[in-house]
Amino acid sequence: MIITTTPNIEGKKITEYKGIIFGEVITGINFVKDIAASLTNIFGGRSGSYEGELIKAREDALRELEKRAEMVGANAVIGVDIDYEVLGQGNMLMVTASGTAVKVE
Repeated sequence: MIITTTPNIEGKKITEYKGIIFGEVITGINFVKDIAASLTNIFGGRSGSYEGELIKAREDALRELEKRAEMVGANAVIGVDIDYEVLGQGNMLMVTASGTAVKVE
């Protein structure tokens, strides 16, 4: 399946628009990662534990988007946008991927 941020796919013709679809993931950050991130805030540097969680959540949201595209009979998703939000007391991360499901030939 082709998943792209562009409004079309070079060399492919869009034959059918299946509609806007979403892939959402909400994940919790455990207290051990919070402690590690707090230390990073104090001493500086990158927070590998949070970065890893963010990467996993984004990949999961894209997989969910692909699954939903397949469910509507699409073979590509165009115009993909990814949004990130922090929920609750800052211990929940929501990643949403959205795009237009299409059939291409």
